[in-house]
Amino acid sequence: MAGWNDLRAVLDAAVAPVRLTWPELERIVGGLPPSAGRHRAWWSGDRPHVHVWQSAGYRVSNLVPGAEVTFVRGDLPARPARGWAAASVPLPENWSRAGDLLLVTCVKEKLDTPAAAKDLYVSPLFRKERAYAERRGVPWFILSAEHGLVAPDEWLAPYDRYLPDTPAAYRAVWGRWVVERLELLAGHLADRVVEVHASAAYVAALAEHLDRKGATLTTPIDGLTLGERLAWYDAPRQLPDPGHARVRSHSTHTAAAAFIDRLRAQDNAVTPQQIQDSHGAGLTMPGLYSWWVDPAGAADLTRGLELPEPDALSEGLIYAGLAGATRWPSGKRSTNTLWSRIAGMHLGSNYQFSTFRKTLGAILAQTWQREIIEEPALTRWMLDHLMVIAVPYDDADSLGRLEGDVLAALDPPLNLQGMSPSRIRSRITTLRGLHR
Repeated sequence: MAGWNDLRAVLDAAVAPVRLTWPELERIVGGLPPSAGRHRAWWSGDRPHVHVWQSAGYRVSNLVPGAEVTFVRGDLPARPARGWAAASVPLPENWSRAGDLLLVTCVKEKLDTPAAAKDLYVSPLFRKERAYAERRGVPWFILSAEHGLVAPDEWLAPYDRYLPDTPAAYRAVWGRWVVERLELLAGHLADRVVEVHASAAYVAALAEHLDRKGATLTTPIDGLTLGERLAWYDAPRQLPDPGHARVRSHSTHTAAAAFIDRLRAQDNAVTPQQIQDSHGAGLTMPGLYSWWVDPAGAADLTRGLELPEPDALSEGLIYAGLAGATRWPSGKRSTNTLWSRIAGMHLGSNYQFSTFRKTLGAILAQTWQREIIEEPALTRWMLDHLMVIAVPYDDADSLGRLEGDVLAALDPPLNLQGMSPSRIRSRITTLRGLHR
């Protein structure tokens, strides 16, 4: 049996339709039988592999046997998976991050008179959503089927509209309306994480529009029953890991100083080829890493960024990150490791699974005057011009906070999420926007 649990991980991490070429799909699942390319019936019916994408809430669309297949969110509820182990394929790097914008759903139970939106909805579920949002301390808004995106203090009259009961055309316009208003009220959405607490109909209406804005959508309560959702909001672990906050006011993590020194020690850096040749020895665990560029590589990146000489990128440490941190606020354990992050994602063949790889690809596409990110050329460039330091760390629960302290001290120029503004980061955001 092919590794279908790895496909499930890719679908779980996606916020938009997933289009895969035949080689990409075979690489994910470890090979396809001949019948998959010859018979359309193989892709439907009561079959174990079909249950996998259905369990993630997807259906097959645009199937070209032997060439490509697209998985899109289906209208049917997700089915339980049948016995596959936890996924091992790496997930997008920012998937574990708590949202820095929070959207909660409206509910049917309302007051009989106009009130501020945060007071109008009176169900136990909404009260828990509101309490969670206020504890989080990030900008939050309410998704109203009638009014679109509503600020908590905005006054509303009672209404009776349920988004799943509206026509598809209404939901399509509603989703675009909500995302445009969110950008108007909260600022640019590129590279921001939008945490949505709502049913599938609301999420589906927003997903494509958020993706076009360059935002990441995360849905921590996806697939939970009402009772499970109510319990989720009561769990202490739902408070966000401070390491993911944009303004880090907590004291420095006790392990941070040692990690900062090790990640800055260029003499410890190894080549990407050495990482690949290690086959994961000593790296199949969580930890932090830093990427370094040589003078020629720095010159290539500087040309692509098209910045004046005072802002030129220098050789040295350019990016740092983590692998394997517990995913807050859900408390879900990550299956990622230093090995899967560095060898599987950064040095892999798909920039959509790596923030760092996409950043490099977007800059170098400008350097090389290409309209697309050329994956083979990007990998060769990384092998020729980069080195990496990997530092294992076995406390996955506090790894996110540790990363926050480390990034604050290192301030790598190519890191974007949660970092202070700079001309380089502004230019990177613009270039990345060309490759959504």
